[in-house]
Amino acid sequence: MSSNEDSRPAAFRLAVVPGVVIDRWARTWAERQPRTRLELVPAEAADAPGLMPEHADAGLVRLPVDRDVLHAIPLYTEASVVIIPRDHVLNAADELTLAEAVELGDALLRPLDDVLAWDTPPAEGVQRPETTAAAVEWVAAGVGLLVVPQSLARLYHRRDLKYRTVSDAPASAVALAWPRDGHSDLVEEMIGIVRGRTANSTRGRQGR
Repeated sequence: MSSNEDSRPAAFRLAVVPGVVIDRWARTWAERQPRTRLELVPAEAADAPGLMPEHADAGLVRLPVDRDVLHAIPLYTEASVVIIPRDHVLNAADELTLAEAVELGDALLRPLDDVLAWDTPPAEGVQRPETTAAAVEWVAAGVGLLVVPQSLARLYHRRDLKYRTVSDAPASAVALAWPRDGHSDLVEEMIGIVRGRTANSTRGRQGR
């Protein structure tokens, strides 16, 4: 075992926001870094950037983040969907505009932990539940409709709700972020994993 491996921490702490599926990357990490456990740190989207570096070495976060504090590599962008009751008339459409989603007089729910970066946030008829989870409950109760990234609609799936794509709603980008002064070999390893580098990649094998 090399001295570099001896000095490595027992765990690499990765903050993960709701909706991000980590399974495949976690398996790859276990294969490539068997001596360093991947410790997942669940975090709300607004809180995740602030966990680094004290409580997390890197994070799978939603953009934007403060680029003066964190490096960030965008990984993918999610379409947004509107969550509606299963028996709602909007279920007849495969895709909607935001105007079509609210034209029937339904309130638009915009939770206080909303992760969408609205250029011009909807104002009229908007209600502000405290959390996305609470907003989903409000949709089920017939209080209004909720626009979220598709992964959150899947995360909060209920049998009595459906969702439809909203073509003109803001999208949500997921990125790997880490502190500007914290670019270690293990961060580089995680960059390689999320970017799909092979185990034989020169950069992906740094410090092994």
